[in-house]
Amino acid sequence: MKLSERLLTIANLVPKNSIVADIGTDHGYIPAYLIENKISKKVIGTDISKGSLDKIIEYVKELGFEDKIDSRLGDGLEVIKPYEVDTIIIAGMGGLLIRDILEKHKEISNSMIDFIFQPMVAAKELRQYLIENNFEIIKEELVKEENKYYEIIYAKKGKTFIEKEIYYEISPNLIQNKHPLLEEFIENKMIAAKKILKEIEGIHTEKSKERYLSLEKTIKEYEEVLEEIEG
Repeated sequence: MKLSERLLTIANLVPKNSIVADIGTDHGYIPAYLIENKISKKVIGTDISKGSLDKIIEYVKELGFEDKIDSRLGDGLEVIKPYEVDTIIIAGMGGLLIRDILEKHKEISNSMIDFIFQPMVAAKELRQYLIENNFEIIKEELVKEENKYYEIIYAKKGKTFIEKEIYYEISPNLIQNKHPLLEEFIENKMIAAKKILKEIEGIHTEKSKERYLSLEKTIKEYEEVLEEIEG
């Protein structure tokens, strides 16, 4: 089975011999890959959509993995029991939704060891939640597919200390490891911020002034991070 680079990067973070819950499994590609490549002993794939889940069940049958992949209909972690799995994957959702899933089912998430997240948006808010709720960010990856960047976070329970506010948005892990896509990723963010800056330049409301100053500060911080990488 050939996965996209994004899904392959997520799968490669899964510990060997793990028991995994893939929340919002979509097509069931990650569970199938984990079993096919003998990375995981068992995978529970969940989805909120019955239509999607029926397709996954059919796909799992075709592969002959019914004894290794359990497909469950449900929202978030509501269909997972405490200590049933040691690893969780939540990919392809917004960072705020991932945060809410963890917060709503703390008894279940607290029983897990390894956490792999791929937020579509709001990675900053998700990192902030993790750091403030005793998660240690072990590793991060950055993937580019069809001109879109994907941030992938691998965490465990523990402590992460953040020195600067900007590190909630630009991962210090990626900076430290001089990720090959990081400069391009930050430059892309700078272009987007400067575009907004130009759009609100002639607006003189209190809110727009605050936004303007905030964006100027952010752009300066992006520049400092770029200097840090280049240094």
